[in-house]
Amino acid sequence: MSGALFTLQAVEVRHGKGAGIAALHKVDLSLGAGEHVAVVGANGSGKSTLLRLLHGLMQPTAGQLAVAPGLSQAMLFQRPHMLRASVLNNVALGLWLRGRRWPQARLEAMQALARVQLDGLAARNAKTLSGGQQQRMALARAWALQPQVLLLDEPTASLDPHAKREVESLMAEFASGGHLPAGAPPVSLIFASHNLGQVKRLATRVLYLERGQLLADLPTQEFFNPDRLREVSPAAHLFVKGELL
Repeated sequence: MSGALFTLQAVEVRHGKGAGIAALHKVDLSLGAGEHVAVVGANGSGKSTLLRLLHGLMQPTAGQLAVAPGLSQAMLFQRPHMLRASVLNNVALGLWLRGRRWPQARLEAMQALARVQLDGLAARNAKTLSGGQQQRMALARAWALQPQVLLLDEPTASLDPHAKREVESLMAEFASGGHLPAGAPPVSLIFASHNLGQVKRLATRVLYLERGQLLADLPTQEFFNPDRLREVSPAAHLFVKGELL
């Protein structure tokens, strides 16, 4: 795809000594600007490996991965890492590392916290936040950096229903680009999820992985069309029906 942010050609990722275990196997994939892509599959299917690969946290064992030059990314994990510092400083640090002076970094961090309604907790130790608050803080930390790509690995999996709704709403707002200045490139959202309702609400495209293989890559509407999905991948069809764990 012309102008792709990520292009994978026959990419493999193996863990362990020797031949190892294939976490990804001969994956061909291209992801473009502004897409909202959900990655689904059972535990151990390669979802987290794919996200970590895209973010540069690991390298292909074989094949080629091309990333658009100068691409700005941020990644959220199911359990975000919290520094033993205030909520404000947890967010400001990333801006400071990007070259902001510390007073400016704290100012922009407070603005980001206000967007996720955590500015009232700015002075609290981040380690004391609830799970939902930690994910909102992690989103603020990413938001402040204004990345072109936001990668999320099961960001609502361990949250209660109320916190899930809050975080999902913020994901949707982030993906809409409403926080960006006029003329800024659209945000690409790439997220792993077991929540098929969330996939329907947020994604424009769905990837289905099984044992490291990409078995389906469809627009969301087609992915949730039983006849179309069965035609493309019987395994993905069974997964959506809840018959393949």
